[in-house]
Amino acid sequence: MAEKFATVDEYVGSLPDEVQVIAEEIRRRARLAAPDADEVISYNIPTYKMGGRAVLYFAAWKSHIAVYPVPETDDDLERELQPYRAVRSTLRFPLRQPMPYDLIERVFARHVAQQSR
Repeated sequence: MAEKFATVDEYVGSLPDEVQVIAEEIRRRARLAAPDADEVISYNIPTYKMGGRAVLYFAAWKSHIAVYPVPETDDDLERELQPYRAVRSTLRFPLRQPMPYDLIERVFARHVAQQSR
């Protein structure tokens, strides 16, 4: 049976050391993009809620970090995201490649701005 997490600290602490570093930086970037969001566990992954509504998720998998959901994009952002597109609303960032933290933060910020409309 899969482990159940009560907090994001527990979730991150359960990851391999090298992935914990990545998850903590993604967590930091999520907080920068959504400073007023509540950080919780939902669907057993880190989730950021604003006004009681989930706006951002991320999860560490065996070979990648997934970020959900993908905001509406323009052509320039879509070109940047294309190598990481898994499905319409999911981005997958391979753990064996440099993590594009700035891009992830921009995705988070754009999604928060779109949800705040």
